[in-house]
Amino acid sequence: MPKVDHRLEILEKARNLVRDDRKITSAEQRDLLKMIDIIATAVRDYAATSNDVPRGERGKVTTRHALLSLLKQQADELDALKKLSLNLTSSLDLQTVLDAVVSEAMRLVKNARVVHIFLFRNNSLEFGAALNYEGVRNKVVSIPRKSGLTYTVAQKGETIVVEDMSKHPLYQNIPTKPNWTGSIIGIPLKIDNKVVGVMNLSRSSIGGFTSSELRLLSLLSDQAAVAISNASLHQMVSKQAMSDIVTGLPNRRALDEHLEHEVLFAQRTKSQFAVIMMDLDGFKVVNDAHGHAFGDKILKTAFNFLATNMRADDFLARYGGDELTLILRQTDAEAAKAVTDKLLEKMSEYRYAMQNGQEIKLGVSGGIAMYPAHARNSMDLLRAADAALYVAKKYYRGSFVFAKGATGPLSPIAFPKTDE
Repeated sequence: MPKVDHRLEILEKARNLVRDDRKITSAEQRDLLKMIDIIATAVRDYAATSNDVPRGERGKVTTRHALLSLLKQQADELDALKKLSLNLTSSLDLQTVLDAVVSEAMRLVKNARVVHIFLFRNNSLEFGAALNYEGVRNKVVSIPRKSGLTYTVAQKGETIVVEDMSKHPLYQNIPTKPNWTGSIIGIPLKIDNKVVGVMNLSRSSIGGFTSSELRLLSLLSDQAAVAISNASLHQMVSKQAMSDIVTGLPNRRALDEHLEHEVLFAQRTKSQFAVIMMDLDGFKVVNDAHGHAFGDKILKTAFNFLATNMRADDFLARYGGDELTLILRQTDAEAAKAVTDKLLEKMSEYRYAMQNGQEIKLGVSGGIAMYPAHARNSMDLLRAADAALYVAKKYYRGSFVFAKGATGPLSPIAFPKTDE
């Protein structure tokens, strides 16, 4: 068909122009190339449909209907590409991106049963997101097997279509084999030929996927890989910006942000929480005697020693110098005292062995402020806890002192004085 060949030739020239135009950004180039591919595929499909129709019937209703169907399919796919670009580039939050990808996959494929995304890092898979036909999100159904579909797709970097799971080798000889039924497709999510994840989409029906579904899923996987890569980079940079370079703990910026959220949470749930300011007893002597580089080593080991065995909801950050701030969610004064008692006990076990055989021992002193008893905003809570820390260091070294009043004067007898 000369006309079809001519159209394909024009599309190929357009493809080359897009590739050669240095002024177009890579993202725009990818989208334009995909649009050209979709149109070229529709033209080829139309040509194939026309060749299948008897010569005498060509040009009649059947052919016109086929052409209209192909044009509608082309328009739907271009519309899908536009929606994918908008949905997947609207956020840099990784979980939001992953949830958007599985939602788009469920929308693009009819009779989809469940979609899973697993991130591929350090040659290992970890759960990213999931969505099933009932709308249930992020429920882990099964863990990827080393010899299963997901790992195979990740390691080979190629799409695998399983038309009947009950008969496919990837789903055979499983000791605790579930009732695998239907069909499934595993698609690698690649950026610069590097697999960053795998998306699996299953259906209850057996059989292959249509060419249109495969094209749409390919578009989705390409967009998803870029979006996941961007979100992961943003996550890494954000984490670095919120981390103390010496100790690896959250820094003052992260503390301020977390404390604001904690105040809002306590207001919403009508609960209380504790803010504990503390610093290391004896650190200044060590730092002055051995220098700041050695002092940084001591800070890192001592701070992380204290950070072990804390609750998942507890938040420990470096406030500055040798000071730490600990936030205890939904904690009353009695529970806060119990925590500080454990901190004192734990710090008494800290030892740093030097090359000359000597050991460095440090203590800890601190101040405790309670929300809402001592303050009702983040700045006043820190001020109250810091003032209590000052009293502890001056009068009750090696103890934790409670603040008194709304950032007012402190009680000098919160804890009995320890023997020096």
